Amino acid sequence: MRAKFGPQSNSHEEGYDKVTWTTDVETHPPWLRFHLGISRWELYNRKDPNLAQLTHYLATQHILGSVQKKGGTQLKLLISFPNYGQALLKPMKQTRHAETDVNLFYFSDFERHNAEIAAFHLDRLLGFNRIPPVVGRLINVTTEIKEITTDRRLSKTFFTSPAGNVCFYGQCEYYCSVEHPVCGQPHMLEVSLATMLPDLTIAPRRSWRSPWRRSYSRTKLAQWEKDPAYCDTVKQTPPYNQGTRLVDLIDMAVLDFLMSNMDRHHYETFEQFGNNTFLLHLDNGRAFGRHSQDEPSILAPLQQCCRIRRSTFLRLRLLSLPDFRLSDIMRESLTQDPLSRVAPLLSEPHLSALDRRLAKVLQVVQTCQEKHDDVIYNDIEGHDQGPRSAVTA
Repeated sequence: MRAKFGPQSNSHEEGYDKVTWTTDVETHPPWLRFHLGISRWELYNRKDPNLAQLTHYLATQHILGSVQKKGGTQLKLLISFPNYGQALLKPMKQTRHAETDVNLFYFSDFERHNAEIAAFHLDRLLGFNRIPPVVGRLINVTTEIKEITTDRRLSKTFFTSPAGNVCFYGQCEYYCSVEHPVCGQPHMLEVSLATMLPDLTIAPRRSWRSPWRRSYSRTKLAQWEKDPAYCDTVKQTPPYNQGTRLVDLIDMAVLDFLMSNMDRHHYETFEQFGNNTFLLHLDNGRAFGRHSQDEPSILAPLQQCCRIRRSTFLRLRLLSLPDFRLSDIMRESLTQDPLSRVAPLLSEPHLSALDRRLAKVLQVVQTCQEKHDDVIYNDIEGHDQGPRSAVTA
């Protein structure tokens, strides 16, 4: 798949910048450089200077358009920028210190804007680089959504609350009602903005049902919850019977356990790279809901398969040391986000929970090593790079 640019394009739509992109990467906006840098093994290189430019652009660019994004169960908006970039917006629904109600099922929980931001930072600190860059931002609900939206369904849901705050609720399956509005204070609203992946017409993605998907039922259990030997079946089933797909899935389970995300029913990969590629860690809004307890079932892939990448294991051990404690590194990383100037993105109890859960992951690995000889999958000796990018200039 190729992104084609003329030597000096004269395309210029109302409100958008004049396009002057060429095949020279220096002429490309940050979002396009991000797209072109996606490789078989990761969304971005941790040393890529474009990452800082991209997050700065998300946090500061003038917002040209706001419409509701179709699909999904909760409210999210598609934001457009003058340089043709786009971002996925998730609004603040509850305070940083609010914990998920213990009586709520995992599939009924709120999506949290700060969870999306924190998940990006955690994924990066673990060395995965599989979540598109996310940044927090304060936006004006009136001037940056209500007054510029062309979405009639969305515009009909705006109102002023009895407290004088500008609110809206959109249309979706859960929590899109007058009883569950998104409100500014009185106009300003905290949101997360996630970089959009390349359009599906340019870089098609395949959606895979997770073998450890939950039942999404109030009464039924999934097969993996009833069968301790469930992984034996998974390991004989393509694509988990060869390559790195199984340890990739276990990486994702480790990430989800650390941030207490039970809502991982599907995952995606880029079709161009076939089965030998990384998994996209998308849609993390239901993470970091409860810091006071852990959900051991999220670690079922690791517990049942007793397999983990050497690189992941070494990173986890490093982050358990006093000088590199995960909570400390995470706290420092989150201070780079613009919303940290308003309030910490994660409360101290959530940060402490990361250390507690990390110790539990390492304990599971140790238990596995006491029973099996082939727990550590050596992925450090190098691998075939294959096609460099999902989108090639």
